[in-house]
Amino acid sequence: MKNNFSSITRRRFLADSTRAVSALALAPGFIATAASPGDRRKLSPNDKLNLAFVGVAGRGGDNLREITGAEAVNLVALCDVDEANLDQVGAKYPAAKRYRDYRKMLEAEKSLDGVVISIPDHNHAPATMMALKLGRNVYCEKPLTRTVKEARAIGLAAREAKVATQMGNQGMAFEGNRFINEWLADDCIGAVREAHVWSDRPTSRGKQPGWWPQGIQRPTDTPPVPGKLDWDLWLGPAPQRPYHPAYVPFKWRGWWDFGSGGLGDMGIHNLAPVFAALKLGAPSSVNASSTPVFPESVPLANVVHFEFPARGDMPPVKLHWYDGGITPPRPEELDDERDLNREDGIIFVGDKGKMLVEGWGGEKPRLIPESRNKGYQRPPKTLPRSVGHHKEWLLACRTGSPTRSNFEFAGPLTEAVLLGMVCVRNGGDKLVWDSANLKVTNDPEANRFLHYEYRKGWEL
Repeated sequence: MKNNFSSITRRRFLADSTRAVSALALAPGFIATAASPGDRRKLSPNDKLNLAFVGVAGRGGDNLREITGAEAVNLVALCDVDEANLDQVGAKYPAAKRYRDYRKMLEAEKSLDGVVISIPDHNHAPATMMALKLGRNVYCEKPLTRTVKEARAIGLAAREAKVATQMGNQGMAFEGNRFINEWLADDCIGAVREAHVWSDRPTSRGKQPGWWPQGIQRPTDTPPVPGKLDWDLWLGPAPQRPYHPAYVPFKWRGWWDFGSGGLGDMGIHNLAPVFAALKLGAPSSVNASSTPVFPESVPLANVVHFEFPARGDMPPVKLHWYDGGITPPRPEELDDERDLNREDGIIFVGDKGKMLVEGWGGEKPRLIPESRNKGYQRPPKTLPRSVGHHKEWLLACRTGSPTRSNFEFAGPLTEAVLLGMVCVRNGGDKLVWDSANLKVTNDPEANRFLHYEYRKGWEL
């Protein structure tokens, strides 16, 4: 049922086809031509990396601290559209050059080994694509892109560039994430045919407005732009609109032009363990229900249902997403004295039982009821353990070692997540998805939400 809150009760990479990418009209714009592997600095395992950071406040500041805390690096450049952020962070790193425009930074700084991109979602793809075409290793925050077509284009570009990539969903480094894979491979609950995944965002412990507001109309007043913010650069490829504090800082996640709400935010974290363990790629169809859909902002709460085809000897899977404070039905196997974690979680439903994962990113898996969890003989640890989420990428930049959330995994995951929001935005009726040709086949009107026209100068 469409837009009716009362109705809610609760990869391998599939695109070798260049037809999918042609739909994006990949104009050269400001972007340099692709670098050959021979143009890159040859690194030894002990070399310090020359890094640049695009976005230095908020999550950008977190990544800066976590990466420089993980190992010594040469901090070559800092970029932020807000000069106040640059002044504050740049004072701690006086040797780093400062830029407002990441395009100018990437063009000027020829010595870079890697780029860390921690800016709002709508700028992820242009910055990432430019870095990839220049042959730079890239760490990009989640979700990988703002649109489905961008995710496909970035995945293909990363494959072509053959550089180290990592998307910022730290849960892929969690020990619990590996347990999920190993236990399901051990047939602990039998073949998995259904999974329920949730996050309470954008609410905070069930309260609105919580992390950021959603389900609202666009503001009509036009306050002045703060003196040190370059609003035009902040908008980047997004359609022109006046500055308003309803968008920045951080509140951009609730607006269609800039983000994708709770599913684009925490869905990437909480769905990643499901995609990895069940080897999910593109869904065959998706349908949804939600609170009222506004023209420019994401609904307050959504329930999205994905269907995935069989993969080898693994059966088809139905995957259900809940956000905005909605949780799935309480599993009858859950012990009476226990409650579902209302903030984040996963329930795997198998032929022989259920696994409950509490917390975000696959933190704490266990079988239910507790008697079965205590009696389960854990299998041997077969997956390599993580040296740390950021450390994985730093090591990969120097040695070519694997990262668990590389763009070949992150691209299809992001595509599926964003397709869910396309369905919500389109009204919620079932969409049949042709992944190879990157289009909805049963409702052509929905395809208008797969991408949008960039402002001039920001083309991929």
